[in-house]
Amino acid sequence: MKHTKLNHWVMLTVISSVLAACAAVGPDYKRPQNLAPAQFSEAANATEIQDKLAVSSTWWTLYQDAELNALMDKALQNNTDIRLAVARVEELEAYSKEIGSGIFPTINLDSSGSRLRASSIGRMPFPPGANSLQKDFILQLGTSFELDFWGKARRARESARAQALSTRYAKDTVALTLTGMVASSYLQIRSLDAQIALSRDSLRSRDESLSLTQRRLQGGIASALDVDQAEVSRANLQAQIAELIRLRALGEHQLAILTGELDLKLAAGDIKTLPMPPQPPAGLPSSLLEARPDIRQAEQNMVAANAKIGVAKAALFPTISLTANYGGESGDLSNILKSAARIWTGGLSLNLPIFDAGRINSRIQQASAQQKQALISYEAAIQSAFREVNDALVNLRQNSEREVALNTSQQSAKKAYEISINRYKSGYSAYLEVLDAERVYNDSALAYVQNRQARLIASVDLFKALGGGWEAQP
Repeated sequence: MKHTKLNHWVMLTVISSVLAACAAVGPDYKRPQNLAPAQFSEAANATEIQDKLAVSSTWWTLYQDAELNALMDKALQNNTDIRLAVARVEELEAYSKEIGSGIFPTINLDSSGSRLRASSIGRMPFPPGANSLQKDFILQLGTSFELDFWGKARRARESARAQALSTRYAKDTVALTLTGMVASSYLQIRSLDAQIALSRDSLRSRDESLSLTQRRLQGGIASALDVDQAEVSRANLQAQIAELIRLRALGEHQLAILTGELDLKLAAGDIKTLPMPPQPPAGLPSSLLEARPDIRQAEQNMVAANAKIGVAKAALFPTISLTANYGGESGDLSNILKSAARIWTGGLSLNLPIFDAGRINSRIQQASAQQKQALISYEAAIQSAFREVNDALVNLRQNSEREVALNTSQQSAKKAYEISINRYKSGYSAYLEVLDAERVYNDSALAYVQNRQARLIASVDLFKALGGGWEAQP
């Protein structure tokens, strides 16, 4: 008898192992072919594509700014969007484990105890002298297991795992977006610092010009018009400085939210002292896009949708379930483990859909349509990423060239301003010429700093578009 019971359990184990080896219905996932050209159209020309480049997850360190590195650490640790994304990852991983456990049988321990008194005058009365008080104790192990002949549970586990991975990549996308915003905000603040410093230098020059015109007015050399024009020029520059200070404060507030440090205060700096990040290497391969978390997320969504087709198709086939119980039953609790108290049951059930008015086929069509949508979203993510990299490359290159021209303009405007002051002091030109030279020099100096900011922001955009910086593989 014991051997018979043991054989039942062995048979159940063997059946489960065989089912695990059965092929699951539905299409197996096949990765789409690379939809992007091998090289970016805006990348520097090279004789061959560099295929030994990898993406760096700490791209911001290329700016070699200790304060920026510290801000990134705070943001990645404290930002609420990151913490929310981490919680979502934990949720989906737990869901994946729940779905994955469906391929294994569940074993439960059931126990019960009852005490009842039977009627001696009822429909089935107890014999005279018999004890009308009855006790019953049951202790047994039970299992119910749906045989995964068609791979429904395995496809569901495959889909759940892909969804969990998709959420991980979604978190990485949030992190990449966050670090990009922190870098851009920080560089913008440094640009505003430089613009404020330049404007204050210009203000000192205009103070000197105002004093000069006032002295010349007192000496009868200049007119009151020169003094009024100098005061207007100085007041306009004061208004410009106030606006720059306001913009810097707003940027600092934004950076405080991003880093989770609400009382953040940054000391004044100068964007001109920041080293430029390295130029992208020639032959930059488009295969780097595969490291972008949003593209990886789109691919995992495609894997999940593909597996759901198998889940839907499995509903067309019979559902086969096994049930088994093994334990003991006795009127006396002390005897429940004895061999005479042994009880067991075993069962097999089969459920096959015959007519459902096309409900299952409709679900298969829905799953197939969702898989097509996921594929299109994946293709769109690659196309968008390719465009973003090309945009960043051309912005970085053209801003670099523009900076050279603006630097020349700034130096020439400074010389013209100095000449105009000397000409005015010597009486060879009107004060209007000085005002015009001051304005041109101020505008060109600010344009140079703003272009340096645009160049750095373009490099940030390139890092984001690639999913990080580039580094050579061994």
